Amino acid sequence: MAKTGFCDSKPLLDLPRKAEERRAPLRTLPNTCGPKDRWQSLEGDEPPGVPVKPEAEHRWDRRSSVSTRDGLMDCYEDDGRREDTVLFFSHGFPGPHSLQTLVPSLLRHEVEVAMEKLNLISDQTYGWEFFIDMMRNQLRNTFPSTDLPRPFTDTTRAILVDWLIQVHEVLHFQDETLYLAVHLLNRCLRQIKVSTDNLQLLGVVCLFLAAKKEECLLPEVSDLCYLMDNTYSKHQLLRMERKVLCGLKFDLTYCPPLHFLLLSASIARCSAKVVWMARYLLELSLMESQCVVFLPVQLSWAALCLARILLQEPPSPEGEMAWCVASSIHMGSETTLLKIMHILAVAAAKAHSQETRATFIKFSSSVTMHVSTHPVLKNAQCHLGLSALHLTERITL
Repeated sequence: MAKTGFCDSKPLLDLPRKAEERRAPLRTLPNTCGPKDRWQSLEGDEPPGVPVKPEAEHRWDRRSSVSTRDGLMDCYEDDGRREDTVLFFSHGFPGPHSLQTLVPSLLRHEVEVAMEKLNLISDQTYGWEFFIDMMRNQLRNTFPSTDLPRPFTDTTRAILVDWLIQVHEVLHFQDETLYLAVHLLNRCLRQIKVSTDNLQLLGVVCLFLAAKKEECLLPEVSDLCYLMDNTYSKHQLLRMERKVLCGLKFDLTYCPPLHFLLLSASIARCSAKVVWMARYLLELSLMESQCVVFLPVQLSWAALCLARILLQEPPSPEGEMAWCVASSIHMGSETTLLKIMHILAVAAAKAHSQETRATFIKFSSSVTMHVSTHPVLKNAQCHLGLSALHLTERITL
């Protein structure tokens, strides 16, 4: 294993856990988005550099870039990544004109209610502002391509991520911690020069940094070294942590796709089984190097659409209306959506036979409704259909 940088780690605990041992999937959202600009320096009465709280009317004036009639938003043009087709609010929304007029106001209300219901915020009044910050901050630290620097390969990365998922389960961390750790790992592999001998150390450091941001209780450094069979010392781990923080310029901001998935599922009134299936597909995307170039909101919506198609639950009038409102959150072309769904379908079909089976085992318990062992996943590609037109019709019902 010397060539891949993995040591003979200590055997980890079984992944399935009792229901009472699992933590809530979400908690408050203090760290997933960047700081809000609620203070500004004013020249005149106060000395330079002293923060002065702006007047109330100025705070609301800053919303001018967001229009509930025309859609969201000017910030997508900042980095030149805006796609030709952006399905947001009423743009491209099918249905009568009266329904198109109602969608923006319905979406805003549903977003505020859902964010409070999911404990993403404590006050519904600021739900829309948090949502706008989530949409903006997902554009940060995007990856232009899936290429990894030599000598790393997609297989090596998948093995490391699979091991991190096991460690994450053993330490009983929050789900957000795992998504942030993998995101930091993806950035480090491209921005920091690391040898293959230290690859496992890099993964543990990324998980440790993610835990420092998302968790209330942290493991001891010595415990992390024990999980790596004491191949690395505490001094090496702390030195790698300093190297990672300097290489990333202390920027650990990330809005995980899990938040977008649960937010969309809540608005769309999805059943618990659809949500668990979508969460399983979304976590499988962590091991797929092809998925790093997509935005979190695109990954989450593709996972939710695929889960809905695979399970084929009978629709209801209220559910279809809610699904139409939730679909207005999605941004990106239909080609991008279909590509992500194809990647997830292939990953789900072969997950049971792969050596990297941590996610498969994790979602095979009764707590997760045994979604990873659902027989429909073995023929997930067939359920997508050979016709893209047929799939599009199913998505836009």
